[in-house]
Amino acid sequence: MASRREFLEGTIQTASALYLTPLIDFKSSLEISLAEWSLHRGLKDGTIDHLDFPAIARKQFGISVVEYVNGCFGSYKRDFKEAGKDMTYLRELLKRSKDAGVINHLIMVDDEGFLAMPEDNERLAAVDNHKKWIDAAKHLECKTVRVNLHGAGETAAKKTASIDSLSRLGEFAKAMNINIVVENHGSDSSKGFWVADVMRQVNKTNVGTLPDFGNFCISHPWGTTQGECAEIYDRYKGVEELLPFAKGVSAKTYDFDINGEQPKIDYKRLINLVKASGFKGYIGIEFEGESQPEEEGIRKTKALLQKYL
Repeated sequence: MASRREFLEGTIQTASALYLTPLIDFKSSLEISLAEWSLHRGLKDGTIDHLDFPAIARKQFGISVVEYVNGCFGSYKRDFKEAGKDMTYLRELLKRSKDAGVINHLIMVDDEGFLAMPEDNERLAAVDNHKKWIDAAKHLECKTVRVNLHGAGETAAKKTASIDSLSRLGEFAKAMNINIVVENHGSDSSKGFWVADVMRQVNKTNVGTLPDFGNFCISHPWGTTQGECAEIYDRYKGVEELLPFAKGVSAKTYDFDINGEQPKIDYKRLINLVKASGFKGYIGIEFEGESQPEEEGIRKTKALLQKYL
């Protein structure tokens, strides 16, 4: 039996070891964030105010890191472009996020022009349109702005245009210590190898990807933009190709089955790909179900992530 002295020495050694063990933060681990798009139905019908999103994330879902959608600023899809440069509005949003104890991580930017458009005038106008959201991200203390590589024309020409646009935005954002990331979001941008090649050619430390577990539809049936997909890129291959450049991950979910799983997605396989890649940072919940309440979908997505993380 150990003496009292031996017991005390062992206790002190154990306590010292625990004290000296460094705390793990998001930079060396994986942490869950919440994408505002998960609540787009409530934002659209006016039952949720964009300014309340940080508090909702923290109080209702226990999540302290948020990802904004530019179309939700101001009044949903109506005055968001003005709200994005309204300093009074941005100061109020920053105040509310700090009051809620929430970190502003990212802004997803849509509807500001086509960055993969080969035609110079249109593309450069789109680049300029995106700059106000980089400014807004800086004011809100976000680290990242997500953009899309949408455009028209031949694949090679779109790639050249994308490289030019991302190089310009990356240079503009660099001085503000902001990352520019591309999400797989339809057409050529849903081809993992295509976006990966764009990343290699841009070759900037603050330009990367936001792999989304959904959004691998390359094309819809002729004449449509929604509904059943005509051509789908391999989800698991695409995520794996995008992960080496990732500065965030978008954990897209749809309606859940009775077991709390995604019937269309092998989530365990996707999470294992993320872990195997060595990615460290935020995995953002982005519920996009149609028949289940948004609050329920967010909670089930969080549980699913925690299960496999």
